[in-house]
Amino acid sequence: MAKDQKETVSTAPIVDQNTRPGTVTRLLIFIGVLVVAAFIFTIFRDRLGDPFMLGMLGMLAMIGVGYLFATAIGFVQIAPRSSTDDLSKAFVDTMGQGLLVTDAKNRVLYANRAYADMTGTTSAADIKTVEGMLSDLPEASETIYRLSSGLRNGRGSDGEFRLPQPIQPEADAGAHWYRVVARPFRMPGERQPVNAWQIADISEERAEQERFFLDLQKAIDHLDHAPAGFFAADPDGRVTYINATLAEWLGIDLANFAPGSVTLREIVAGDGMALIRSVKADPGTTRNAVIDLDLATTAGEALPVRFMHRVSATRDGVPAASRTIVLNRTEGEDSSADLRASEVRFTRFFNSTPMAIAGVDAQGRILRTNAPFLSLFSTVVDRDAIDRRVRLDSVIHDRDRPAFHASLEKARQRQADIAPIDTVLPNNEERHMRVYVNAVADLSDSEGAEEAAIVYVVETTEQKALENQMAQSQKMQAVGQLAGGIAHDFNNVLTAIIMASDLLLTNHRPSDPSFPDIMNIKQNANRAASLVRQLLAFSRKQTLRPQVLNLTDVLADLRMLLARLVGNKVKLQIDHGRDLWPVRADIGQFEQVIVNLVVNARDAMPGGGNLTVRTLNVGTDESSRYGYRELPEADYVVVEVQDSGSGIAPEVMKKIFEPFFTTKGVGEGTGLGLSMVYGIIKQTGGYIFCDSEVGSGATFRIFLPRHVVEVSAATETNQTEAPETPVVTTPAASASQDLSGSATVLLVEDEDAVRMGGVRVLTSRGYTVHEASSGVEALEIFEELEGKIDIVVSDVVMPEMDGPTLLGELRQRQPDIKFIFVSGYAEDAFAKNLPADAQFGFLPKPFSLKQLASTVKDVLEGGNGKV
Repeated sequence: MAKDQKETVSTAPIVDQNTRPGTVTRLLIFIGVLVVAAFIFTIFRDRLGDPFMLGMLGMLAMIGVGYLFATAIGFVQIAPRSSTDDLSKAFVDTMGQGLLVTDAKNRVLYANRAYADMTGTTSAADIKTVEGMLSDLPEASETIYRLSSGLRNGRGSDGEFRLPQPIQPEADAGAHWYRVVARPFRMPGERQPVNAWQIADISEERAEQERFFLDLQKAIDHLDHAPAGFFAADPDGRVTYINATLAEWLGIDLANFAPGSVTLREIVAGDGMALIRSVKADPGTTRNAVIDLDLATTAGEALPVRFMHRVSATRDGVPAASRTIVLNRTEGEDSSADLRASEVRFTRFFNSTPMAIAGVDAQGRILRTNAPFLSLFSTVVDRDAIDRRVRLDSVIHDRDRPAFHASLEKARQRQADIAPIDTVLPNNEERHMRVYVNAVADLSDSEGAEEAAIVYVVETTEQKALENQMAQSQKMQAVGQLAGGIAHDFNNVLTAIIMASDLLLTNHRPSDPSFPDIMNIKQNANRAASLVRQLLAFSRKQTLRPQVLNLTDVLADLRMLLARLVGNKVKLQIDHGRDLWPVRADIGQFEQVIVNLVVNARDAMPGGGNLTVRTLNVGTDESSRYGYRELPEADYVVVEVQDSGSGIAPEVMKKIFEPFFTTKGVGEGTGLGLSMVYGIIKQTGGYIFCDSEVGSGATFRIFLPRHVVEVSAATETNQTEAPETPVVTTPAASASQDLSGSATVLLVEDEDAVRMGGVRVLTSRGYTVHEASSGVEALEIFEELEGKIDIVVSDVVMPEMDGPTLLGELRQRQPDIKFIFVSGYAEDAFAKNLPADAQFGFLPKPFSLKQLASTVKDVLEGGNGKV
C-alpha cells in the first residue's frame, strides 16, 4: 500500500520539453517594450525632432492596436492554464504504464515517471528510447523493428515479447512479459508528427492466463476421460465437440477430428434422428430430455446408448446449440444385469422396428411412441405431444376417425379381432397408412393412466402407388389386347375389300361410270387400314423397322414440317443436346410420334404460345432424379416436347394414353394419337411420361435407351456382322416391274375372302396356285404334290396349325423351302418363336394385289420379300 502511495505522489515527469511560455510572460515582455519606447522618446525628443517622434508614436499605436485585436480573438490570454490541460497532463504523468514521446528524429520529448521507474532511469540525461533500449535484445528486436517500421509509415501497432530478465535491473529476477504499443500523433501547431511509445509489464497477466489455461486443460482432460460420453452440436446437427470417451466408443480418431466434420445423422442409427429432432425448446428457454437409441460406430456396429439431451432456443425461437451426455448402456454396474440387458434389447427393438408404434390410454391420448412413429408423423405431432397428452386421432384423417374410435372401443373391451384401418395423413392425402389397434392384455388403471391399446401404423404409400400402377398397366394391357384382336380381324376384312377393289379396278377403265365408286371404296378402306395401324401401334403389335438413329439429324430434317404444322401463332424452338448418344428406333414411327405430340401441343394453344422440342443425354445417376417410378436407372436420350398451353387436368392425365379418349370436340379427333405414341415408344423399349399443371402448359418426356454397339469377333476381323433378324424390308415394286411368273404357289389362309382374292391375283399373273384353309390341309397338299411347291404364302394365325408351326414342319421335309408370312400383327410377334436361321418373307395386312404379287416375285428371285 505504501508503494502505491509513493507512486501516486511521484507525479512529475522525468522529461518534459513540450513546455511553452505562458500568457503572463508574453504580457511582461510587451510592457517592457512599452517602457523602453517611452524612455527613448523622452531622451531623444529634442535631438530627433518632431517627425521622428510622430513616426515612433504611430508605430507604438499600431503595436497596441494589434495586441488588443489578438486579445479579442483569444490568441493572447491573460489567464491561467485551462483545467483540461492540467487534467490531461496529470493523467499522463500518473499513468501506470511507461510513456515515451519522441519526435521524428527520435529525440525524447516526454517521458513519464512510470517509464523511468520501469527502465531504472534516475535522470533526464539517462533516458533511452525504446528502440535504443530493446533493439539489441534478440527476444524483442523483431517486435521493436516491426513497430518502428510502422511508425515511419504513419501506422500504429502493438506487440508482446518475453525477456529472460526484466528491463529494470533491480526488479524481481526471472522472465518477464512486456506489451509495447506505438502510435503516431500530431501536436497542435506542429507540422511533423510525434511518436508515442507505451510499455507495460504484463507478467502477472500472462501468469494468470497460464493458470487459467492449465485449469482449462485439466477440465478438458477430466471431461475427455469421464466415464460418460459427451458431445456438442450446432443447430444444423454438426458435431462441434466430442470427448475422448465417446470418440473411443464410436471409433472416431480425435487426431483427425475437426469441428463440423461429423454430423449427428452419421452417428445416429435407424430412426433415432426423429427422436432427437422431436426435442424442441420454447423461445428463450432450455429443455432437457432422456432418449434411448442406437449409435452407429465407424465399423458399422450398433451401440445402445441413453442421451441426456439439452436443447435451447433464442428469444426469437431460433434453435441454438445442443449439449448431450451419452451413457453406454452395455457398460456399468447394475443390481440386475439381466434386467438391464432386457431393457436394452426392448428399447432397441422398439425404436428399430420399421413399424410406427404408440401407446394410448382409454381416451386415445398418446402416452409413448417409438422413433419411426415420430418420423412418420413429424409434420403432425412432435415429442411434446406426449407431454400435452395429444389424442392419437389427430394423425388420422377426419373421414376415418369414427372407425378408429370404434377400434379403440373394441380394444378397451379386450377384443382380439380388430380390423385394420386404411387412412391418409390429415395434411397430405398422398401419403397412405394402415392402422392396427391391438388391445392390451392387462388394463391396470381404470382412469387410463396406462396403455389401453397399442397402435401400430405402417405406411402404405409405396404399396398404393404400385397397386395403382399395376391396375393402370393391366388396364392398358387389356385394352391393347382387345385393340390388337379387333385390328387383326379387321385387317382380314380390309384385305378382302382392298383386293376386291383392285380386281374391280383391273376390269374398269377410268372412263367407266363405276370407276369413281370403286376408287372411293378403296380409299376408305385405306383410311380404315390407317386407323387399324394406330390400334396396332397402341397394342404394340405393329411392324417396326428399327435402325440406329441420331436424333439431332432426325429433328433437323423434321424442322420445316413441324414449322408448317404449328403455324404462325406458335413460336417453335428446337434445342439440340450436345453429343447425343445413338438410339435404335423406327425412323418413320418416331417421326410420327414427334408430329403427333407437336400437333397436340399446337391444339392446346389456340391463341398462340411457345413450343419447345428439346433433346438431351441423361445418365444412369440423373435418371433417378426425375422421380418416375416406372423408369429404371439407365442411360437414356430424352426428347422433351414442352408447350405453354392450358395444361392438363389431373383427372384427364390418367386417361391421356388410352385409345379413343379425347378432349376435343366431335369430329376433331379420334383419340388414337397419344395412344399410338404410347404404343410406339413402348414397343421401341422406351418410356413416355407427361408432367402438367392446369394453366402452366404440359411437358411430354420420351426416354429412349442409349444404343451401345457391341463389338464382336467378326467386327474385329473386318467381317460382315450377321443381321439381328432375317427380316429386312425391301422397297415396293415400281410400276414398271414385271410381276408375272410361272412358279407353283401354295396359298394357306383361313379367311375365305382373302384366300379367294389371293388365288385370283396370283393366277392372273401366271402362277399355279394351290389353296389351303389351314396348316394341316397345307401339309396334306404338300404331300400329294410330293413337295413340288416353289413357294408357300401362309397366314400366321390359323386354327389347328398356325403359320410358324407349318414352316417348321415344311423345313423338316424341304429345308430350303421359300416361305412368306402374311399377318395383321408385326413379325416380331411370331419371329421370336422361329429358329434363328429361318428365312422368310413378310407381308403385313391389309395389302393390295400389287403388293402380294411383288412380294412373291421378290422371294422367288432370291430377295427378302418384305414390303
